[in-house]
Amino acid sequence: MEGNQSWPPEFILVGFHLRTEIEVLLFCIFLTLYISNLLANGIILGLIWLDTRLHTPMYYFLAHLAVIDVCYASGNLPNILENFVKHKKTISFFSCVTQMILFLTFAAVECMILVVMSYDRYVAICHPLQYTVIMNWRVCTVLAVASWTCAISLTLTHLILFLKLPYCGLQEVNHIFCEILAVLKSSCGDTRINQMFVFASGTFVIVGPLSLMLVSYIRILWAILKIQSGEGQRKAFSTCSSHFCVVGLYFGIAMMVYCIPDSGHQAEQQKILSLFYTLLNPLLNPLIYSLRNAQVKAALCKVLQQQRTI
Repeated sequence: MEGNQSWPPEFILVGFHLRTEIEVLLFCIFLTLYISNLLANGIILGLIWLDTRLHTPMYYFLAHLAVIDVCYASGNLPNILENFVKHKKTISFFSCVTQMILFLTFAAVECMILVVMSYDRYVAICHPLQYTVIMNWRVCTVLAVASWTCAISLTLTHLILFLKLPYCGLQEVNHIFCEILAVLKSSCGDTRINQMFVFASGTFVIVGPLSLMLVSYIRILWAILKIQSGEGQRKAFSTCSSHFCVVGLYFGIAMMVYCIPDSGHQAEQQKILSLFYTLLNPLLNPLIYSLRNAQVKAALCKVLQQQRTI
């Protein structure tokens, strides 16, 4: 009971110090990007559901990624948009904790799904004749469930450690949403264990998967160089290079935020970097992973033709 009484009723999100007209402009830009994210990922999910040709392991994991991206942006962006049109940028303790849980869960599970997708591409390119045997539906289901289970377990540990902290005085969070490192700085208790676990879990879900992906892509690149057909090399390299660009951006920024010790002068920089996860990354994934894919384009054309004939 004593721990419950130390929780604040609300937090104040400092956000960016901007003029009113700039906030209105950002509201319009962010809202446009959010709607685009919902539409792009919604189209991907719809096409994968409707077209049986896309009922393969690759698109099974793409469907997971699309769900993650929609939930990722929806966990933070509505509150950010609301704060642009409010004079007092407050958020209740319960809403803040919920926002933090969603962010941590979907950030971790996206790392896991990305490494699973790189493994899928490795098997498809390096062991094409054994692909259907290795990547059967049982294996795909186990990999997906393991990714979600691992992410949720890490988040619950973060939550348990966070709820033990006391808070006193005015609770200002120097961020655009309830990001865990920013919220921890507003506690008047000892947060060393929390920060250590953030660093450890960040290393586990970022450095570990990134290392595995680098191994997969190096093996893929080596296999591509052995392909005799120039067209085959071009097609394989085009697919994997676009995937690697997304992975590089996502994990590179994540390492800057969670794997590099805080120097105390990175608050504004981390706010801007966090916008990448909330706004740009959920929109880049469907564009690079799916909408550039010939099979997805064919499925989209098929659906549009069916609509015209109705």
